[in-house]
Amino acid sequence: MGRYVIRRLLQMIPVFIGSTFLIFFMVYALGDPVAALFGDRAPDPATAAQIREDLYLDEPLWKQYLHYMGQIFQGDFGTAFNGQPVTELMADAWPVTVRLTLVAIAFEILIGITLGVLSGLRRGRAIDTTVLLLSLIVISIPTFVSGYVLQYLCGIKWNTVSPTVSPDAPLNELLLPGVVVGLVSLAYVTRLTRTSIAENVRADYVRTALAKGLPRRRVITRHLLRNSLIPVVTFIGTDIGGLMGGALVTERIFNIHGVGYQLYQGVLRQNSPTVVGFVTVLVLVFLVANLLVDLLYAVLDPRIRYA
Repeated sequence: MGRYVIRRLLQMIPVFIGSTFLIFFMVYALGDPVAALFGDRAPDPATAAQIREDLYLDEPLWKQYLHYMGQIFQGDFGTAFNGQPVTELMADAWPVTVRLTLVAIAFEILIGITLGVLSGLRRGRAIDTTVLLLSLIVISIPTFVSGYVLQYLCGIKWNTVSPTVSPDAPLNELLLPGVVVGLVSLAYVTRLTRTSIAENVRADYVRTALAKGLPRRRVITRHLLRNSLIPVVTFIGTDIGGLMGGALVTERIFNIHGVGYQLYQGVLRQNSPTVVGFVTVLVLVFLVANLLVDLLYAVLDPRIRYA
């Protein structure tokens, strides 16, 4: 296991370098950050030259990238155009988005896996048809539609929760946004669990365990469910990064100042240091999540061993 982890960590290095360089290239080479800083006004040539020198933009792109990576390893993600360090923006945004993601992940795991197991064990029956139909409806509805509808019903009409989130973003105010963020993922988790359970319930090892006299509940929880959760864990692991970076619409609806909000503001104002810094951290989140998913395979299925 130790050798496998080391090998995977070494494999992550070129992936991280390639991903961050591609992001850096698209942000800095395909646009002019200095021109974006001045907006519609034409900057004074001397002032523009001084800003480029201060921001290290007068060097070739590969030197700019090496300089940026050197700053990252020192804990410096640059400075936004408003003069605020990007690390301060991250310190404010990441805790909020992490709490929102945890709510969404808990929602899709608890509800999605439960519905998937019930549907898979009763394949072809009324509950199976109902679950499949509801999950298809949820997948078909865009997030901005479900977000506004739930905000209106739960926050305004029924007044059960706050329609917006305060700047501190406490956990109780993130419950409704977390449900909105996790709805589509919940539908996919339900369908993946249902399909995997329906396939494995007829496997030889399940019939053998039942023939030996093991209780049906123990067979389902100790044998059937563990083997069936491998594709679900794969989806959830890759979904973590997507939820953190893809909650832009939900954060806009509920006025949440998280990672999605900062990325939106960075793209809208062409604030290159903010965009590159946040996306760089998102790349790390994706890589670590995929590593943890691979390690969980051995926990779920004892037959899997890493050399």
